[in-house]
Amino acid sequence: MTHIRLENLSLSFPVLHGASRSLKKTLLVRAKATVTKPASVGGRMRLGAAASDAVLVQALSGLTFQIEGGERVGLIGHNGAGKSTLLRVLAGIYETTDGVLDIEGDSHALIDPQSGMNPELTGRENLHLFACRMGVAKEHIAGLEADVEAFAELGPFFDLPVRLYSSGMGIRLGFALATVPRPSILLMDEWFMAGDQRFQDKAKNRMEGMVDAAEILVVTSHSLPVLRKWCTRILWMEGGQVRMDGPTQTVLDAYEASLA
Repeated sequence: MTHIRLENLSLSFPVLHGASRSLKKTLLVRAKATVTKPASVGGRMRLGAAASDAVLVQALSGLTFQIEGGERVGLIGHNGAGKSTLLRVLAGIYETTDGVLDIEGDSHALIDPQSGMNPELTGRENLHLFACRMGVAKEHIAGLEADVEAFAELGPFFDLPVRLYSSGMGIRLGFALATVPRPSILLMDEWFMAGDQRFQDKAKNRMEGMVDAAEILVVTSHSLPVLRKWCTRILWMEGGQVRMDGPTQTVLDAYEASLA
């Protein structure tokens, strides 16, 4: 049964001072580090002492919740609240040994539209590299190629190195590739939808089709209309913890009231 379960999950990052950035001192810090209880800083990330030469940034603290199949969950909160960090933990980008993370089902993260692309390869070569990573059968690659080429509208640039692309061209290619899979768990950062209005209008149907096909959606966004439309549940994060968890309308109304 598709689900995401977190139990007392925490994540911290050691940040070394400028004088401590030697390999020797880094190894010594990691060997001798003892974590002290972090102090809250402005309702956002927390700082504590990992050792005399390091500062501990507490990004997530004691998260416990479960997401079941059929749920569309939005993550809200101010910058630094831990939304994107949590999304990256769920995607396996950040690993933590503090707490339990149990994910059942194949997941796919839409975080950086150009993630995994080699700028020295052409758009077409990057497509074939993507197909290889995703395990696409050879007989389906031609159809994938036609779909991506038509959506990205790169013209002759499709056969030129990606390093020659404008930022908009790179986003179109990355978006076209990243929205090919149909995972049971879809993880998406709002930055993935960056781009001009024409691109966003064109991408809308493609993205909604992907969202509809997923059993679980977890999305970070500052756009309350998007969250109201797509989500059935909202986690309001503050200081790396969940401040409120509940139905979309209830939590977003409380969040908007807090901004007044």
